[in-house]
Amino acid sequence: MTPARAAIAGIHEFPTRLAGGLSKLQIKAECARRALADAGLSWSDVDALYDAGETGPLPGVGVAEYFGVTPRVIDTTAVGGSAYQYHAAHAARDIAAGRANVALLTYGSTARSESRPVGTGSRIQAEPQPGPNMETPYDPPLIGIYALAAQRHMAQYGTTPEHLAEIAVTTRGHAVRNPDAVQGLTDLGVKHTGEITVDDVLSSRLIADPLHRLDCCLISDGGGAVVIVSSAVAASLPKPPVWILGTGEAIGYTGNQTDITTSAAVRSGKDAFGQAGVRPDDIDIAMIYDSFTITVLTVLEDLGFAKKGEGGPFAAGGRLRFDRPGAPALNTDGGGLSSNHPGMRGIFLLIEATRQLRGESTAQVPGARLAVAHGNGGWLGSRHSAGTVILGRE
Repeated sequence: MTPARAAIAGIHEFPTRLAGGLSKLQIKAECARRALADAGLSWSDVDALYDAGETGPLPGVGVAEYFGVTPRVIDTTAVGGSAYQYHAAHAARDIAAGRANVALLTYGSTARSESRPVGTGSRIQAEPQPGPNMETPYDPPLIGIYALAAQRHMAQYGTTPEHLAEIAVTTRGHAVRNPDAVQGLTDLGVKHTGEITVDDVLSSRLIADPLHRLDCCLISDGGGAVVIVSSAVAASLPKPPVWILGTGEAIGYTGNQTDITTSAAVRSGKDAFGQAGVRPDDIDIAMIYDSFTITVLTVLEDLGFAKKGEGGPFAAGGRLRFDRPGAPALNTDGGGLSSNHPGMRGIFLLIEATRQLRGESTAQVPGARLAVAHGNGGWLGSRHSAGTVILGRE
């Protein structure tokens, strides 16, 4: 018997970057309601719920209660920003195993309203941890860990600040075509909401050498939802399905022989591309977690779009813009750098990849057929998770 295929059938992204007084649960519920409507389904159809626990105790249970659903499957995998790539992979497996037919993934965050110091706050753990014993005495903030990885990449491969800046320039070029992103930049107090140049990035305030302010993601509120269904359910729905073709999951952590310029995407990407039966050269859309520009550059290499050490030249000259054929379009919604980043951005990668494959993006790539959505959780250059999902349309 052939396993049931799984497809994304419904999506919704919370449209503003400020919650306007809504709670995280309210954001999740509204996004779920709208995603189910987008799929042509209702709450009573949901039989699997995937939750990263961002709303508090009893992950999954409290959310199911709030939504008023009684799923047969509850998955509370929490691995940071890539949790939603893991959730998509697990939903596809649960559907293939016949355990579920309609899976719901949701996210809600009020990071901006809470003035949470996502990248610059202390990383000291409440309880002693064996892993960070060489980091905790020095208490590097999250951005310090990424800056260290960037410095090492520059020293090892000749990568330049200009190379990193090209990524920020590309994603801002996509953001200006996304009305929600432009309004969000305004609402978050960004003075210049138009396109930017490499010089703009390099002249922005240095946060942690070599990362400038425009190399760093926004801090916003936000949320989203994704509905994943079996092929049997997809056949009766109003919108064309976006199929999950391949997935991969991996983790990385520091050690005496660890290369901090290489991420766990090397392994998750290999599994996802292998399962999908496609190559990086086949990909039209690359939705890659962009907490910082160095995250994108590293993952582009580790997924096989460029050789290790050549990610900078690969991204240069606007090569990854939506209107430049010959390379995948990068983060066409504007990404975390210029659209939204409420703390765990993985769900938005799935949402925009789906938009592209439906032909609904504001920076639409003509005829897009294959997309990769890759999440990075934790801290690049330290302990982190990698989740890769290959999506396609028929």
